[in-house]
Amino acid sequence: MNKTILHIIVLAAGHGTRMKSNLPKILHPLGGRPVVHHVLDLAHQMNPKEIIVVVSPALKEISLPFSSRIVVQHPAQGTGDAVKQALPLITPEGYVLVLYGDTPLIQKETLEKMVSLSKTQPEIAIILLGMRPENPYGYGRLLLNDAGGLEENIEEKDLSLAQKDISLCNAGIMLVRADLLEGLLSGLTSDNAAKEYYLPDIIKRARKQGLPCAVVEGATAEFMGVNTQKDLAKAEEALQERWRDQAMMLGATLKDPKSVYFSYDTKVSADVTIHPSVVFGPGVVVETGAEIFPFCHISEAHLGPSTKVGPFAHLRGGVDLQNNAEIGNFVEIKKSTFSAYAKAKHLSYIGDAEIGSNANIGAGTITCNYDGFLKSKTSIGEGAFIGSNSALVAPLSIGDYAIVAAGSVVTKDVESQALVIARSEQTSVPKGAETFRANRQKKKDTL
Repeated sequence: MNKTILHIIVLAAGHGTRMKSNLPKILHPLGGRPVVHHVLDLAHQMNPKEIIVVVSPALKEISLPFSSRIVVQHPAQGTGDAVKQALPLITPEGYVLVLYGDTPLIQKETLEKMVSLSKTQPEIAIILLGMRPENPYGYGRLLLNDAGGLEENIEEKDLSLAQKDISLCNAGIMLVRADLLEGLLSGLTSDNAAKEYYLPDIIKRARKQGLPCAVVEGATAEFMGVNTQKDLAKAEEALQERWRDQAMMLGATLKDPKSVYFSYDTKVSADVTIHPSVVFGPGVVVETGAEIFPFCHISEAHLGPSTKVGPFAHLRGGVDLQNNAEIGNFVEIKKSTFSAYAKAKHLSYIGDAEIGSNANIGAGTITCNYDGFLKSKTSIGEGAFIGSNSALVAPLSIGDYAIVAAGSVVTKDVESQALVIARSEQTSVPKGAETFRANRQKKKDTL
């Protein structure tokens, strides 16, 4: 038997009625991606020969982030039956690791302990992950023999009074020798209240055949399943705590860690400062020396060295801030590049634009990038100055070191070094305000 081959089966056929949602539980967002994607990412990191995902008919067209093979379980008849559906895709060599699509917090190091044990003791038929929760009620208890091997998994309802004191519980994750799996599954019965085939029952069958089984213990927090909205919130909290710790260990400063929310792929360098109430969506890279002020939402963005963002800024949809660029309060940036030292400090919307180095975007400036049909691009050159409350109607090019006067509506390209004023000439009517008020009051009185 080739001990190095690993097959992984991810059981993901449950809809999750306790979520009280039309969306299957494994597709609920967690840390910026669906719950099951966390499990598949972990499976991919284990370098298996293949990943097989067992789903319900409703999910047969599911989109997955890694190369995986889909198997449909119908009707749903328990975890043992779900694994049976994957057997035709598994060769009888190496080991089969069974994961659950609704259990997203497991760490790679925990699974590696199981694989390591299988390599040093290939005679073991089944390796089960165990845990010691503070309250074991509801979990199957793991009975060990005098040699410390796994003897039996006993469900809560079948426990004797003495066995209820057993603290070691079944965490569900299982590693099984591939050459034994089909035989162990073939003897399962549905002789229980739910009329289902339970995967843990193969432990009893293995022991009856004299095959050794073992337990590897892991941290209880890793094995929390997402079955309810409350579970989902707890899983989010656990992941965020893990990611905050990682960011700070790598040298980032989080002024109020609990108010900062990362996504699964957020990359934050050393000497980055993140103020309270900052939320990262997917696709964000923050480089050394950057500072993000409070109440910012950032997704699909690159923040270069020593950039500054916020407070109350929104970056999305493909933003690239190069070194020392500054985005200030109440500024929204979408699909735009700000070159080195470029600035938009106040109350602006910049979309589908390229901003040259040292350009300054005044307060209230907007790029009019959408005409109701198509998005168009705005290009602003190096050192250009855009006066406050300007509307830049794309497609538009403003040359290097040009100046756009405040309040302008610019519809034509502006050449380098030009000064453009695109606004109505100011008219002043003496006593006009007094006359206006009198006329309006007269009209109001007649109503």
